[in-house]
Amino acid sequence: MSKGFRIIAEGDYALFTRPEMKVERVSYDVPPPGALEGMLKSIYWKPAIRYEIDRIIVFNPINFTNVRRNELKEKVSLQNVKGQMNGNDKDPCIYTSQDRTQRASMLLKDVCYGIEFHFEMTGLKSTHDDEDEKKHYNIIKRRLDKGQCFRTPCFGCSEFPVRRIELVDDFDLSLISPEIQSLGDVDIGFMSYKVEFNDKGIPLNNDWNDPVFSDKASTRYYRPHMINGIIDVRKYKEMMKC
Repeated sequence: MSKGFRIIAEGDYALFTRPEMKVERVSYDVPPPGALEGMLKSIYWKPAIRYEIDRIIVFNPINFTNVRRNELKEKVSLQNVKGQMNGNDKDPCIYTSQDRTQRASMLLKDVCYGIEFHFEMTGLKSTHDDEDEKKHYNIIKRRLDKGQCFRTPCFGCSEFPVRRIELVDDFDLSLISPEIQSLGDVDIGFMSYKVEFNDKGIPLNNDWNDPVFSDKASTRYYRPHMINGIIDVRKYKEMMKC
């Protein structure tokens, strides 16, 4: 296992959408590991590495709030875009006045998580002689120290950015809310672990310069327990379900 990191991540709101909710968005009580991996990829990512979440510490009480948001019912049609590029009269545009709809969302508010993670080498697109663990470790550490990212890290949805990310040597577990600690051992139930694409990150055409990736994916689930605010992801990952 590569050397690990520990970070504190805070935000005003978070929305880790439950897939079983068809129309209205409802958040899980705690973040799925896959959502936190996506947050880390906003800081630094290369095909040669894969993030693994080891522990999640829930510092703040789990509180929800309801909001209504304007959303679009449709997506831009790729077929219409290609059609217009070929000179026909298909309209690829979406008109918000016609396709806009209001949907309710049940969000987490005032969230603060401790995230312990490490990365592993995948062997993908490793063409440089200096492509090793030490190089990636130093880059990740530097970017976390300086607060750098190439896109805004978010908690689930892009509308809910992470307000602060801090690299720490260890977690101060005394900062876990008494309300969380009083819950003891909480069975979170089955929840999404991560979404895995069928191509495993490898272009279908084996061309990294002009890659074509699969859009087919499956969700993997696990059933973690939160014990005094701590979720040992490594332990419950072993009982993952497809």
